Amino acid sequence: MQLPGFRASEAEALWYDTSRWPTFVDGFAHVVSKEGEWPAAPSTLVWQSTPAGRGRVLERVTEYEPRLGQTAQVEDPKMSATQRVAFMPSDDGVEVTLSMEYTLKEGGPLRPFMDFLFIRRAVTDALKRTVQRFARELETDAEMAGE
Repeated sequence: MQLPGFRASEAEALWYDTSRWPTFVDGFAHVVSKEGEWPAAPSTLVWQSTPAGRGRVLERVTEYEPRLGQTAQVEDPKMSATQRVAFMPSDDGVEVTLSMEYTLKEGGPLRPFMDFLFIRRAVTDALKRTVQRFARELETDAEMAGE
């Protein structure tokens, strides 16, 4: 998502502030624990989802570059994934992208069909909601700072 008028450092500061995640991370309830120097590698974050969400989620940071992004190995009860967030400065702002490559842990021989018909869309929609809410949160912060 293109965010005109914002610097990568502003977007990054909000993204890595886990105290703000309830406002934009889809299904996030609260942090359970942090180990290491979050968001740098190697650090670990454990968080709990809302009741209808993913359950307990473990994120292990494998790569981190200030102003550019982070890669983490993510585990929850139903999937293993590699999640990437990137901040790409542009002439008029910053482009924020969030992606997840995952493997389902269960499902047997029907797993590919379940993934294709239901899971992939749900994951994609959750990532989109997260980035859209993040953009609104960043804009609200800017409006409040300008008052």
